[in-house]
Amino acid sequence: METTTNPRVSKREFISRVATRSGLPVRVVKKVYESLLGELTGAVSCGETVVLTSFGRFYRQDHKGHKVRFGKSNVDDYVVLKFSASSSFNRRLGGDEDEISPETYGMIEDADEFENVIEDRELRAAS
Repeated sequence: METTTNPRVSKREFISRVATRSGLPVRVVKKVYESLLGELTGAVSCGETVVLTSFGRFYRQDHKGHKVRFGKSNVDDYVVLKFSASSSFNRRLGGDEDEISPETYGMIEDADEFENVIEDRELRAAS
């Protein structure tokens, strides 16, 4: 029986890819990445559900402790982070990797337009 493993992307590689795609310095992308995860963790820790439209939602799920079958200690109550992908994100996952869906092109165009607006604001603020 053949076992296959899914390729993994490390944090460093992920940040590098985002920097390349966005044209931003790796240092900036790393700071945004750490800030994003910090805010996500803080919000979910406080019991909030974080919804990222067209991506999914992050929420906490409480689990009751239980007795361990073999051993002397029990497992206390604990909390886990859960993620539920949006249906539109799941649809995008089903396509061919080399083929970008029209919805994805729209998202890229929206992001480019957003970046242009932000750059214009920064230039005006610097003037």
